[in-house]
Amino acid sequence: MTFFPPWPNCIVLNTAGKNTEITRSVLGAYRKPKPAVMAAKPKLWYFHGRGRMESIRWLLAAAGVEFEEEFLETREQYEKLQKDGRLLFGQVPLVEIDGMELTQTRAILSYLAAKYNLHGKDLKETVRYQSARANTWFFSKLCLPIRRLRSDAAFQPGGRGGDKGRCFLALAVKKAKTRYFPVFEKVGCGDPDFLVGNKFSWADIQLLEAILTMEELDASVLSDFPLLKEFKTRFSNIPTIKKFLQPGSQRKPPPDSHYVEVVRNILQF
Repeated sequence: MTFFPPWPNCIVLNTAGKNTEITRSVLGAYRKPKPAVMAAKPKLWYFHGRGRMESIRWLLAAAGVEFEEEFLETREQYEKLQKDGRLLFGQVPLVEIDGMELTQTRAILSYLAAKYNLHGKDLKETVRYQSARANTWFFSKLCLPIRRLRSDAAFQPGGRGGDKGRCFLALAVKKAKTRYFPVFEKVGCGDPDFLVGNKFSWADIQLLEAILTMEELDASVLSDFPLLKEFKTRFSNIPTIKKFLQPGSQRKPPPDSHYVEVVRNILQF
């Protein structure tokens, strides 16, 4: 009997179990596994500063994922991305990952949290995770205008909006201390050590990022929240996060007036 295995040009002859012959060179060529292709690192397209990309950097860094960055420094770079159809809604951040080009910050963060298992492990834990993450998300959104106002010359002493800007920043700190921190102090930062489940999640990462942003405004902001202090210390010492917090990492510093001017020139506002 002669049969044809699933390798081209390879015939196996078997006569009642006697003579068996395989074209070894051909068989070997098809059975030899191909060398593994190393997955490309995620590539992040954004301005050379924090903004809406910083939370994405935090999530990747906490997951221990190396990534590359392409900084937008000219209007021409931005227009080319738009012309090439790479910005779905004409906006950055843009993240290249797994053969896709993702836009919209929350969509990107949700994908990364799912990909790197930074959410709940079952239905009950997931709904608790989503509740915690939603609140840390609203808290982190409070920090977005802070990043701009701190560096905007218009909100510095003598600037046209100085009083308004300082009032906003003071209100942001007050809101953190009266609305958000008391809740997290009470329900999420004691025992267990994580906001949800028995491992750190996107919600924990988002909370730590927001706490550190608030401390840049007011170093004593956690003075009345001992469990949040412990939370900050504990999570800051997770190896991947500790590495991200070191000088020279891909974490971006608070924006300065130069950064704001570059962004304004590119986006033309």
